[in-house]
Amino acid sequence: MLVLNSTFEEINRLESFVNELQDLTNFDDDDYSRIMLTLNEAVNNAIIHGNKLDPDKQVVINTEYDESKAILCISIEDEGEGFDPDAIPDPLKEENLLKEGGRGVYLIEQYADDIKFTKEGTKLTITYHLSR
Repeated sequence: MLVLNSTFEEINRLESFVNELQDLTNFDDDDYSRIMLTLNEAVNNAIIHGNKLDPDKQVVINTEYDESKAILCISIEDEGEGFDPDAIPDPLKEENLLKEGGRGVYLIEQYADDIKFTKEGTKLTITYHLSR
């Protein structure tokens, strides 16, 4: 488990967290890259959109690993009010192509094997099928 305060400086702690996960599960560098990218996006979203950069609110990251199936699940939970993930505009639609933001969840979906929002959108669970 990793608990972060909702500041941009806390994001720097993700690298050592993912390094520890790699040591424990022995995933390869391709998996490392996609886990780092998606986790960084998810934590950024939790800090900015969920907790509104309130340093008194936390982001909690938990992991579960099924060694026999080489499946890693990482959950990221914020203390925000939540949101409807189905209401996220499609970043590939023409009217959204030039917008500065709005691609975080799309990127997570592209690099993860599965994602699931629960608790009214305050919790995201990302699933990875790791290379062996």
